[in-house]
Amino acid sequence: MEVLYEDNHIIIVNKTCSEIVQGDKTGDKPLSEIVQDYIKEKYNKPGNVFIGVVHRLDRPVSGLVVFAKTSKALSRLNEMFRVHNLSKKYWAIVKNCPPKEEDFLTNYLVRNEKLNKTFVYDERVPNSKKSNLSYKVIGKTDNYYLLEIDLMTGRHHQIRSQLAHIGCPIKGDLKYGFARSNKDGGISLHARMIKFTHPVSKQEIEVIAPVPKDDVLWQEFERQSFDNTKNI
Repeated sequence: MEVLYEDNHIIIVNKTCSEIVQGDKTGDKPLSEIVQDYIKEKYNKPGNVFIGVVHRLDRPVSGLVVFAKTSKALSRLNEMFRVHNLSKKYWAIVKNCPPKEEDFLTNYLVRNEKLNKTFVYDERVPNSKKSNLSYKVIGKTDNYYLLEIDLMTGRHHQIRSQLAHIGCPIKGDLKYGFARSNKDGGISLHARMIKFTHPVSKQEIEVIAPVPKDDVLWQEFERQSFDNTKNI
């Protein structure tokens, strides 16, 4: 487990595409319990260790996940996520060039729980939720494009479904129309950055999650991003 940030109230870890954040019907050990074990061992804590799940990532998605280590932090972080009083950026690899280099997308999403899939509409329909994100192209190779996504609302499969709706399904995402799966079974969507005011200390926190180390394409895009930053 890769810990990206930790203090008395918060721990942020870098999730792999094979891990689940919370327990589900698979019975696989969730990341929340792995974090509990880590804290118990590191600090030699007897009995149960408090860990609060603040938000979730789909299993095939990699990147940063925030957990609360105290009930005070959990309640305040929950409210922060609820009203979107923070900044979150995701990276997504797509094969098709988007219609515009950058754009703001507003759609209406309907979740089908039986299919575990979200359907996208351009106009409001019954049971739909208004969903906003912006994207921009920040890298490219001969065959793929790297998009940086600023997520304004947190809907079920929002990035996956909205990008597919504009003809840019995420690499490896069979559910939303990509032609083939990734070797690791994940999809090329990565929770890259989060910036927020610490719920207790009130300091500004910004955390960046390194991309998967065993993926050559991800490594190439991270190198491009680093080079672009140096040239600014």
